[in-house]
Amino acid sequence: MANIQINRIKEVLKEQGRTQTWLAEKIDKSYVVVTNYCNNNSQPSIEILRKIAKVLDVDVRELLIPTK
Repeated sequence: MANIQINRIKEVLKEQGRTQTWLAEKIDKSYVVVTNYCNNNSQPSIEILRKIAKVLDVDVRELLIPTK
């Protein structure tokens, strides 16, 4: 089963010229966890998603693929 794109964390990091390692340090998660988020292998909780949005200085909605 193909991964369903749910979040845009990887794209937003790329737009900002930031790395997954940088994000992992900022949100106090391992690089492996952040890589899984970025590759849509797992999804962050709402609380972590809000933390990521704050660190990246974006609206939390920018980190999600719209459903409509």
